[in-house]
Amino acid sequence: MDIDFGLVWYHFYQIGIAFILALPIALNREYRGTGAGMRTYPLVSIACCAFMLVAMDVFDGAGAEARVMYGVITGMGFIGGGAIMKQNNRVDGTASAAGLWLTGAIGISVAYARYEIALVLSVMGYLIFQLSAIFKQGAGDAQQGSDN
Repeated sequence: MDIDFGLVWYHFYQIGIAFILALPIALNREYRGTGAGMRTYPLVSIACCAFMLVAMDVFDGAGAEARVMYGVITGMGFIGGGAIMKQNNRVDGTASAAGLWLTGAIGISVAYARYEIALVLSVMGYLIFQLSAIFKQGAGDAQQGSDN
């Protein structure tokens, strides 16, 4: 079996972009001290990108690729569900779960070379996490949960 190094570099490039675009969200979450951070968000993004790159290379037709995408999206929902914790009258982890799902969408967007979508998701996700902390402090973070 011969290795197509052109394809290797292309996939490295794609996965590298998914990694870089997940970093702003990962840095914010790491700085805020949430459970998921510098390792988790980029890993989710590159894994989702890789699943879709493999599907695009292996399967013929949009239907098969769509089934892989549905599986990735569903799997991200389960991972996000594991990040949510309920204690007494408080629910924590919903923002982390949503952020994980968002970075999965970044990875899928990059796999399809929809860099404009991935870039917008990255910027919007970062801004939401960054700015929501300001509003939550003013609204009484103790009642809302601690997952900024």
